[in-house]
Amino acid sequence: MFLHSNATSHKWAFGAIAELLDNAVDEIQNGATFVIVDKTSNPRNGSPALLIQDDGGGMDPEAMRRCMSFGFSDKKSEFAIGQYGNGFKTSSMRLGADVIVFSRHVNNRSMTQSIGLLSYTFLTRKQLDRIVVPMVNYEFNTSTESLEILNGKEHFVSNLSLLLCWSPFSSEADLLKQFEDIGPHGTKVIIYNLWFDDDGCLEMDFDKDPKDIRIAGDIKKIDTVPAWKRVNEQHIANQFRYSLRVYLSILYLRLPESFQIILRGQVVEPHNIADDLKYPEYIVYRPQAGGCVEATIVTTIGFLKEAPQVNIHGFNVYHKNRLILPFWQVVRYLDSRGRGVVGILQADFVEPTHNKQDFERTSLFQKLEIRLKEMTWEYWDFHCKLIGYQEKKRLPAPVTPLHPSLHKPLGVEKPVMLNKSFSPVVNRKAAFGNWEQHPTNPRSTLERGSDNKRKAYELIDLQKMKMHAGEENVKGVGFSQNKQIIATPAGQVVDQETISLMQENKKLHAKCLEFEKTGEELKLKVTKLRSKIQEAQHEYKRLLAELESLDVKEE
Repeated sequence: MFLHSNATSHKWAFGAIAELLDNAVDEIQNGATFVIVDKTSNPRNGSPALLIQDDGGGMDPEAMRRCMSFGFSDKKSEFAIGQYGNGFKTSSMRLGADVIVFSRHVNNRSMTQSIGLLSYTFLTRKQLDRIVVPMVNYEFNTSTESLEILNGKEHFVSNLSLLLCWSPFSSEADLLKQFEDIGPHGTKVIIYNLWFDDDGCLEMDFDKDPKDIRIAGDIKKIDTVPAWKRVNEQHIANQFRYSLRVYLSILYLRLPESFQIILRGQVVEPHNIADDLKYPEYIVYRPQAGGCVEATIVTTIGFLKEAPQVNIHGFNVYHKNRLILPFWQVVRYLDSRGRGVVGILQADFVEPTHNKQDFERTSLFQKLEIRLKEMTWEYWDFHCKLIGYQEKKRLPAPVTPLHPSLHKPLGVEKPVMLNKSFSPVVNRKAAFGNWEQHPTNPRSTLERGSDNKRKAYELIDLQKMKMHAGEENVKGVGFSQNKQIIATPAGQVVDQETISLMQENKKLHAKCLEFEKTGEELKLKVTKLRSKIQEAQHEYKRLLAELESLDVKEE
């Protein structure tokens, strides 16, 4: 029951597969260059089984025992994805009833081979009240060039009998044959007796695409106009839910070029979601807790290239290079505000849940969600017209007519941006101080409108008093006696404070223009740099071709 309840924590089969791949990726530091995900078969009955194999450092007998135990993790590296020690057990049991593990390890010129079995079928049929994990271990004797049994003959015989009874292999020779393709070191995991879905079909579909593993019958239908239906259904934001190849292409933010994920004999090409964006911006966010900055996060945000046709929005949030939340929808849009906006960020300052499909709902995570909502709306409001939407006009707060220059809201006229179409770094939070002061914040607009309205009444009352008293210097009505009053040709009055604000407004406007000019210059520089990079790449390819031709001639 403990195994079963742990396995159900994985709601999604691909999430369980990703957990197993994390173990292989963590082995990169031990020399791993690949991980294989493929279909194999159970030799006892020919039923499909899932194979996951890597060429990492492998596990010695003690490490194998810890792997098959519960709640133990020896991953000390801060860069390691796994940390709780339950990933292998929960994920393998989520995919099938039984799993057998083969691992070869070399240390100090000593080579060991270990085999372990975690079988839900065995435990339930024998009605055991504790988890029994049969294991056998061998050590290669270099002098005799033969395998020797470890842990005692009696222990070995009893465990081997259980392995031969409940594993897919009926002889010791068949078990040892599984090490032939592992190489000098590495690990092979075979999950068999795979689970079925509610319709009685295998949950993982190996037949629809011979180069992929799919989740049976899980293609999401998109409710949109017929002309846009195909582009939505075939977009990566929907395909990753039922295509393992698509999901694995975005699972890791970056991997070494020396490491490959091979799915059913074909390498998975990494896909950078940031390459799918147009009009990208890079926004800096510094989350705080207890008055201290926890991290500096750079979020890439933009419109999908297919916008406005796609009914897709969300942020792809990674943790330690691993995708936790794919296309996480932080806003709900009824009037299209936010539609097509997608972002990518790495949030190592928040902790993922044990199944790595969500984050712990801490205050830091809640702050992140709020900030991503603000980013979505800010980006949409300033860029929506670039993809064909009309900028939403906001009704100004009611004010009494004043001098024409006073019809503008006081303060910043427009946001400080390097360029609307492209900017190397834009921090709207820094530009506006905070969301409370944002020009698009309705509450902020209302407060400024109230201030202008109050100022207008004060000025009108002051003008009336001047007309009745016939004086140039006025006392009372809430104004300082030393404040200068300037009469306009229209008979209206403007106080010195308002004039100062108007002058400051002009200065800020001038700065905005300077920033936009700088943005254009930076954009031009980026274009030139890209052109130079392309030229260098062409030259490199040409030189490489010449070298290859020279090698051929020498031969």
